[in-house]
Amino acid sequence: MMMSERPGFAARASDLFRARIRSPSWRTSLDVYPCLIAASIPWSTTAVIVFLLIWLIVLLPTIEPVQFGRVARHPAALAPIALVALAVVGILWAEGPWLNRWQGIGPAAKLLMVPLLLYHFARSERADWVYKAFFASCTLLLAYSWTIYLAPGWQFTKAHGWDTTGVPVRNTIDQNQEFVLCLFGLAGASLQAFRQGRTLVAALLAALAAAFLVNVLFVALARTSLVYLGVIAIMFAVRHFERRTTLLTLLGLAALVPALWLASPNLRNRIAHIAVEYQEYRETNRPTSTGQRLTYWSQSIDWIREAPVIGHGTGSVKQLFNAAAVGKQGAWADKIANPHNQTLFVAIQWGLLGCVVLFAMWFCHARLFLTHAGFAAWVGAVVVIQNVTSSLFNSHLFDFAEGWLYVVGVGVAGGAFLRRSGALSSGRAAPQEALRS
Repeated sequence: MMMSERPGFAARASDLFRARIRSPSWRTSLDVYPCLIAASIPWSTTAVIVFLLIWLIVLLPTIEPVQFGRVARHPAALAPIALVALAVVGILWAEGPWLNRWQGIGPAAKLLMVPLLLYHFARSERADWVYKAFFASCTLLLAYSWTIYLAPGWQFTKAHGWDTTGVPVRNTIDQNQEFVLCLFGLAGASLQAFRQGRTLVAALLAALAAAFLVNVLFVALARTSLVYLGVIAIMFAVRHFERRTTLLTLLGLAALVPALWLASPNLRNRIAHIAVEYQEYRETNRPTSTGQRLTYWSQSIDWIREAPVIGHGTGSVKQLFNAAAVGKQGAWADKIANPHNQTLFVAIQWGLLGCVVLFAMWFCHARLFLTHAGFAAWVGAVVVIQNVTSSLFNSHLFDFAEGWLYVVGVGVAGGAFLRRSGALSSGRAAPQEALRS
């Protein structure tokens, strides 16, 4: 008797579960958790991981394998999967403890979230929720930054390392990365609102964008930010204006640089200090920021020459740098696992093969956004160009905050763009109506 009741109970439970995951509240939660992830990135590593795990638990039962397979074959999804797969295979030719090899997969593993975000936001109409959550969170951080800059006694937390003035959380590099992303996202939204005749909204968005820019240049400035600020500013003018207006805008920006140089002591000091750091490094071998980067890059190139095709294997960066620190004194004896350049980070572990996969991923994502118009495409373009440019001086794809900015930015903007453009239909992926079902 009991055996005959079990199938009926299991069937009813399965029906109830399927009805539950199709309910409006469940579908809304699928959009809410990415918002919480995006809002947490500027503040907390723990919160990002917690909300991510919850989102995965909520998302996985809703995935249609056939539809997800079609999305996963899109180059924007396939490229990050390939990089993570290379990291997994790379443990086979790495040397050293297996624990170090498995830990070496971690920095790249976050890229597996890109296909999932692409899949979900190709079905969802709420990608703008994620943008707004991130901008709102960064605006709170901006207000806090200005507060402790003007009234240092209000700082209740202490940033790591040397970054203290105007940096409530983490460090200047992370804060600049987030603020510049907001700056250009708001600039694009302001221009769009202006062209739609919403003058007041455009003015408010432009004012907020200016507040982010002034904070970067006058309060807390990471020198890497100046590089991608210039690159993205040029991209903004070329992308949004006609040729004549673009030329005038670029001339205006060029004229603005001397004014900023004179107005911002922080900017002058940060730039001038590069020469000071280099001179101290050359004359006294003192481990300045500039000197350390030059040494790390030089050592990295030597290691790449030893295994140029497939590298030293996953997790080898930390092992090689630890060995190089043996017998040295001061900061040179610090054990690091970061050559401060994304290409070198990849090449040490996976050689030319890894670089090909890395550049292919950046190319696929840049092509997805740079060749099309619209706000989602603009946000995605800023995320990709910022990451590529800043990765010249840092390993930002594998760092926590910058890496998750890339994953969430590309995944959400890419999914929203694919949904609106219909790029996943007609054989390359499921039709849009099917993706939304």
